[in-house]
Amino acid sequence: MPAASAQETDAPPQTSDDQVKTLGQVTVTARRREESLKDVPGSVTAISADDIAKFSATEIGDLQSSVPNIVLHEGDAQNTVAYIRGVGQLDSLAFADPGVGIYLDDVYLGRAQGSFLDVFDVERIEVLRGPQGTLYGRNTIGGAIKFVSRQPSETPEFSASATLGSYNQTDLTIGASGPIAGDKLLGKAAVAYLSRDGYADNTITGQDDGDRDTLAWRGSLLANISDNFRILVSADGSTDNPDTSRTPARETAVFGAFAPSTDPFKVEADFNDLSDLSVRGISAKATWDVSNSLSVVSTTAYREMEYDAHLDLDATGSPLFGVFVFEDQNQFSQEIQANYEGGPLSAVGGIYYFDEEDVTESGIFGPDIAFVSNSINDQTTTAFAIYGDVSYELSDRLSVSVGVRLTEEEKDFKRIQEFFDAATPLVPEIGTGFRATDVDTSKTFSNTSPRLSVSYNLTDDVTGYASIGRGFKSGGFDGRSNSGFEAQPFDAETLTAYEAGIKGSFAEGAIFVSMAVFLNDYKDLQVSSFTEQNGAFAAIFTNAAEAQIAGFEVEGSWQATDALRFDLSAGYLDAEYDEFIGQNGVDVSGTLTPANAPDWTGRIAANYRRSLGRNTELVINAAAAYRGDVYPTVSSSEILRQGSYTLYDASIGLEFVDGKYALLLAGRNLSDEEYRTQGFDLSDSLDYQLGYYGAPRTVSLTASVRY
Repeated sequence: MPAASAQETDAPPQTSDDQVKTLGQVTVTARRREESLKDVPGSVTAISADDIAKFSATEIGDLQSSVPNIVLHEGDAQNTVAYIRGVGQLDSLAFADPGVGIYLDDVYLGRAQGSFLDVFDVERIEVLRGPQGTLYGRNTIGGAIKFVSRQPSETPEFSASATLGSYNQTDLTIGASGPIAGDKLLGKAAVAYLSRDGYADNTITGQDDGDRDTLAWRGSLLANISDNFRILVSADGSTDNPDTSRTPARETAVFGAFAPSTDPFKVEADFNDLSDLSVRGISAKATWDVSNSLSVVSTTAYREMEYDAHLDLDATGSPLFGVFVFEDQNQFSQEIQANYEGGPLSAVGGIYYFDEEDVTESGIFGPDIAFVSNSINDQTTTAFAIYGDVSYELSDRLSVSVGVRLTEEEKDFKRIQEFFDAATPLVPEIGTGFRATDVDTSKTFSNTSPRLSVSYNLTDDVTGYASIGRGFKSGGFDGRSNSGFEAQPFDAETLTAYEAGIKGSFAEGAIFVSMAVFLNDYKDLQVSSFTEQNGAFAAIFTNAAEAQIAGFEVEGSWQATDALRFDLSAGYLDAEYDEFIGQNGVDVSGTLTPANAPDWTGRIAANYRRSLGRNTELVINAAAAYRGDVYPTVSSSEILRQGSYTLYDASIGLEFVDGKYALLLAGRNLSDEEYRTQGFDLSDSLDYQLGYYGAPRTVSLTASVRY
């Protein structure tokens, strides 16, 4: 699903008798305005709703193979693990901000939990690679993933689908859109129920492990107040109440008594009975077209998230090391943006305000190792930014863009931690144990993020560009600190990115290619490590590293004939630490490799469509996605290193009456590859290591209708 496959306009007619067809133009909003993908001076992949449906994708992580140099999967605690070009964040706790910003209809999602979005009611998904500090701000040091949902339509529309598949998969979706009061008020509503059994079997209880039971919905109303003023009010919600959380496989012996797992989908757990996640949000987007050249947009949004979980982190049937988490988060954001397009000048500018509070109660439940702990972290983040980005066409071929974002972010952090003896019941009450930590502190972080790019139209269809920009992710406080001394603030991350590329259409529009080379200078990386201090388990969050990440990317689409299309993507990363200060002030950069930075990623896909007569079309899709060696942990554990592998997906479908009715048989990971996505290296503290695995082979059948 490369860049040339999303939101395409109607393609021009066939150009020759051999039925070569041109690709449609791709329109994106990467620079906060609609423009052709070719004109964006940066790396953007846009994936359309139709391409998402080709292989029955149900969640945002299913898109990982479609984008070069990206890692995107669900973590151990229903959190999004997103890395772009080797930049991201592994830690799932609230004090650690993500390194890749995820946006739902231009609203930033502040927590890793609740941002692993369900893929339904979607128009397209845009992946912006490289720091997006100028226009998107908060925590987009690695890039941004933009989920763009369908807008209310001016004519009545209806869609529904039902899917049955492996592991008792049962997915149902329904959506409707259209006018409510003529063209003055339009509405849209969509609901999805997504359910399946867990991919693993718990040999202790006889139950499956890591199942899914999700009910999600989205709705919006568009009021056209006048010819130049409109308000879009949107609301969404999702609740996932599975029977169990997800349990890792033992990659080594645990406490010397439990042997490593021989089958990663045969697990042992006694503390996996809770994993509830709910999110809710509402936003209002008011647009005022002041003139043909100037528009002003105000986006106001409020969101809430609740996450409750029991996580078995000893992966045995004994109560050795379990973690409980109860998290409540809310956020408010306000953005006012002005967009000007007149002649050779285009400009976007605005102000952004963000306020978030996250209260997390968490602790360790390990009666067999003689202790229980409980803690409450209360973190409030208040951020304010002002930004501007100006593009000017110096000639018919040459244009330059200059942007800057000024950010000030304050974090207030409170933490209480107490310890209890092994006889204490689960989740003991704060105030009744031995208080080891009582912290109340704050810190303000400021940053200036500039960006400069130059674009040159080599031909009417091909553009070259070069850019330099900076990204920023604010610092904070270690949410696992055991004392006021340990709760000293860690510094902000910064990244300076250099990129050059070329993109455009060839062969009279039948081929679209985008190529880029880049170099990231990454400083003050925020990393988590699990170690031993004073004979006890400790988790440490520090600024440990500086790194350089270089690489290149290629994406392309070729409409070979009217019936046959090929998509290709490839990426390469050379990621290494310049410095990594470990324990005792020792530089260990020579022994470590940045996490989630596979050396090679690539994918080739084909789509074939043929008429069978009587208003019936046969559609066949096939794809192979390669991923090179990667370390899923900061420790660069060789035991947890995932070697290279290839995933094969395919589907075959029938479409009737111009696509109004369809049947699709889809298979994912057809070779049943066992591949590790995440790990826990506890070897320095508890002397064992755990691994989380991606989905095994699955097959599904979908029936759909749309009008």
